Order: sequence, then structure tokens, then C-alpha cells
Amino acid sequence: MAELETPPLKLLAEIDALLGEVQRWRDQLPDWPASRYVRAAVDRLTARIDAVRIRCEAPLIVATLGGTGTGKSSLVNALVGQVVTTPGKQRPTTRKPVLVCRPNLSPTLLGIDPAAVETVHVDAPALRDLVLLDCPDPDTAEDVDAPQSNTARLRALLPHCDVLLVTGTQQKYRNARVTDELAAAAPGARLVFVQTHADVNDDVREDWRQHLTDDYTPGQMFFVDSVAALNDAQAGIAPRGEFGRLVDHLQRELSGSAAHRIRRANVLDLLDETLAACQTRMNDGLPQLTQIEQAIAEQRGKLAAKLASQMNEELLVTRRSWETRLLGEVTGRWGLSPFALVLRAYHGVGGLVSGAALWRVRTTAQLALWGALEGARRLRSHSEDRTADDAGVRAVAGSWEESELRTAAIIVEGYAHDAGLDTSRNMMRELTREATEAGVQFVTRASGELQDVVQRVAARQSGWFVRLWYETWLVALLGLLVYRLGKNFFYDSWLAYEFGWIADPKPLLGLDFFVAAGFLILLWCGLLVTLFTRRLRRGLRAEIAELTTSWTQPTSAGALFVELEQRIRAIRRSHEDLERLGGETRRLQGDLAATGSQLGRKERLGA
Repeated sequence: MAELETPPLKLLAEIDALLGEVQRWRDQLPDWPASRYVRAAVDRLTARIDAVRIRCEAPLIVATLGGTGTGKSSLVNALVGQVVTTPGKQRPTTRKPVLVCRPNLSPTLLGIDPAAVETVHVDAPALRDLVLLDCPDPDTAEDVDAPQSNTARLRALLPHCDVLLVTGTQQKYRNARVTDELAAAAPGARLVFVQTHADVNDDVREDWRQHLTDDYTPGQMFFVDSVAALNDAQAGIAPRGEFGRLVDHLQRELSGSAAHRIRRANVLDLLDETLAACQTRMNDGLPQLTQIEQAIAEQRGKLAAKLASQMNEELLVTRRSWETRLLGEVTGRWGLSPFALVLRAYHGVGGLVSGAALWRVRTTAQLALWGALEGARRLRSHSEDRTADDAGVRAVAGSWEESELRTAAIIVEGYAHDAGLDTSRNMMRELTREATEAGVQFVTRASGELQDVVQRVAARQSGWFVRLWYETWLVALLGLLVYRLGKNFFYDSWLAYEFGWIADPKPLLGLDFFVAAGFLILLWCGLLVTLFTRRLRRGLRAEIAELTTSWTQPTSAGALFVELEQRIRAIRRSHEDLERLGGETRRLQGDLAATGSQLGRKERLGA
């Protein structure tokens, strides 16, 4: 078990897990034009990785890539130490690729079609850990799209290659056709750049490196004379000079367990290149999704404003019922106190009058008349409550006309069509259904928010400061009247008479005082109640005005275009997952790069 935790095996397990995540991500992509490209790109990647798995235990395939006359075949001969492929000066340019391998290997074991190559078996030390593939020239004068062209043969073979020996000369190291083919093949291979014809050319490696720097990490570059190296090998002389450095480099980087490391690195580069291309394609389509979201928000805002306006009108019509509810909530919170009793009496004045009338009933006819009046009063109160509760329903019913919904559907559908999203279903029918759901959601939300407003205003107006203010003014009047009555009874009449404190005792206050006092109390209570209810109405109206403003936000019509919005969210989640997968791929590339390989590689797309 501990062996599985060794860095190479752990890294391999992480790569396999990452590839599995990429495949699952690909399978769950929502329908979108960019998704079709992404699926195709991931499928191509899977095919390339499957080809790598086939030759997992096979030697590395090292292929030459270069323009006509850059010494690819001569370099292969020099590396093998004998002539295994005919140099270009001695054969026609157009030919089959030449696969040079040990006798116990075949193209089939390497995942290559035997008919696509000419196989040469050689028992040479240089072929212990690798297979050499002498590729055709991509820059010949021919139709590059023809099935039997050099370029077609080259493109069919390069996906099977693990390492590319990129050859160039003083004249052809910037060959455009070669550069294009290298750019296409490099993400799946490590690179070694070799300038040939050292016997007749000047050293241009530094300039070549500058030319490559923007797109590649060139690694070590070599300047060799392949013909002289082959002559040395045939004479039994060990590789020397710059060619010796190239041989040492290849032996160091490609021998032993390097094959697994190189193939893992190639897989990660392929994956990174594919994910970067997918991200670029998805990024190109995101602005159109943003336009759809903006169009949805704009149409929701217009429809929500219409709904809020209608709801505000309905609340103005039913404001009396909501004010009555608020007063009832306040009296319930206030508790038992003088002004609280006054508020309860004011709130239940209809019931008090009805109760008083019931006490005066003496005959059956009077009882029937009382019942009819009480029933009418309660029916009217119930009707007002129902009218207030149904305000949201009436507001929704009168808000959105079919023409407004149709206009919104046409606008949003146009943006969706431009973005390539499927709009084959009748969006007007969907929008009508969503409008009904939006109305139900709005009524539920609005009713709850109105109840919250009543609770909030009642709590604010039931605070100790407010209660103390109104209780003090009411108790002050009552105290004044009690003082006046007590002074008259005790001091001005009884005590003055008993102890002779006053020569002329005053008579007790009569009925006219109590009538005047009662009238004054009613006026005073009426004034305080009026001031308090005005205070309640101001607070309620301010809260409702703020609430109505919040209803104009697009969220009030959030149930509209919800299906389309969910599809856009799914696309954005896929894009976020793609960014996460790309970050994980680059992390693994960094872990693998820590091994210190000196081979060249293509830089990440867009890096």
C-alpha cells in the first residue's frame, strides 16, 4: 500500500482522476453551440490519450520534423550509427515514413498502422529505449489536403509520437509550413531542437531560440553535423562534440523510467491545450449570455414596475383595513394602561356600541333588529379584511397584459436565438405559465411582507418612549380632574366644615362638573388618539412606500424566464468547472516539471 503513495504513482493516479473528471464534465455540458465544439475537442483528446495508453509499456516514439533538406534522415542514420533511411539527396521527396525499431517490435505494438510506414528492424544500442520515425517533409509543393500527400501522412503519424526532433538549417529554421505543423503536434510531445549542417552553416541557434520563445520553451538546442557523426559511428568512434552532447541528452532524458514521465507530461499538455481551447470558445460566447441576462433583468424590471404600481393602487384603496390591523396589533402589544384602554375602546368602538345596544334590548323585534345591524357590521368588517388580503391577487390580475408579455418574450427570445440557445418551444406559452406562477409567488411574498410591516411598525410604536409620552398626557388630565374633585370633597367641603378651616365651605361639585369633565376627557382622549393614529399612519405609509419601491426590482418578477435563466446558470457553472479543471491541470504540470526535464515543450495556449 505504501508503494502506491510514491510520487510517480500518486501523480499518475491524480492524472487518471482528473481525466475522469474532464469526461464527466464533458458528458454534463448543457446544450449550447460552444458545447458542441467542446465535446468534439474532448473526444479528440480522449482518442489521443487512448493511443498513449495502448503504447504505455512500449518504447518512446521519437520522430523527426523539419523542412525539405534539413537533414532529418541523416540525423536518424547518425543516431542509429548506420544507414537505415535514405537521405533526401538520394531519393524522391515524396515517400513513406520510415519506422526504425528493434527486431522484437512492430508498428502494431506501437499503435501505428503497418501500411502507413516502412519498417526497418535494427539491433542497435540507440534503440534500446526508443523508436525512431523518419517523417516526410511537410513543405513540398503538393495539395496538403490530398489523402496521400506528405502532410497527410505526417499528420496521421504525429499524434503517435512522444518526442519530436525538430530539425532546421540556417536557411529553413523559420519555415512557415513546418512551424504550423509543429504548433499542431507540439502539445502532445516533448521537443528537441537540432540545427543541422554544422559543416556548412553558421550557428543560428540563438536567433532560432528568440523566434521560438513566444510559443515554446525550447530547452537545450544542438548544432550538429549528422554526416560526420555517421562517419564516426561507422569508424567505431564514440559520439563527440555537439553530436555527443545530443546523444548524452537523449540518453539522459529518454532512458529508464523517463517514458512514463514524458507520456504523463504529454497527456497533461494535451489536456491543458484542449481545456484552454475549450475555455477560449466558451469565453467567446459568454458576452451573448450576459446580453440575455441583461434583457431578462430589463424585462423583469418593466413588468415588476407595472406590478408594483398596481399593487400600490390596491393598497391605497384598502389602507383603512391595514391601519385598523396595525392599531389592533399595537393595542395587543401595549398591555394594560390608561391610554391602552382608550385605544382598545377606540379600536372596538363598534363592538362597544353594539354591546350597549344589546343591553337595551327588551323585545324580540328589538333583538332581531340588533342582530341584523350586528351582522351587517361584521360582514362589512370581514369584507374589508378580504379586500385587503386579496389586494395582491387583484394587482397581479390587472398588471400584465398579453401584449406586454408578448413583447418581453420576443425581445428575450431574440437574444437567446443570437446566442444559439434552443428556442424551439413556444416562449410565449412558457412565459404565460411563468407569469401565473410569478403572480402566486408575488402574492405570497407581498402578504408576508405586509404582515412584517405591520409587526415592525407596531413594535416601533409600542416602545417605552412612545408609551410614556401618551400615557403621561392622559394621566396628567385625569390627575388634574381627580385633584379638582378631591380638593372639593375633602378640603373645600368636608374638612372645612368639620374643622372650620374655611369660613364659608363650598358645596360639593354637581352633575354639571361631571358632565363637563367627561366631555373634556372625551375630547382629550380623542385628541391623543387622533395624534397617535396619525403617527401610526405615517409610519405605515412610509414602510409601505419603501416596500413598494422594493417591489419594482426585477426579483419581484423572478419567476419569469426562469427556465432560460436556469440554462444560462448551468452554462456558467460548466465554465467555472472548466476553469477549476484547468487550474488542477496546471498544478499537476507544475508537479511534473519539478522533475527537472531539459526537453522543450509548447507553452500553454494563451499563456
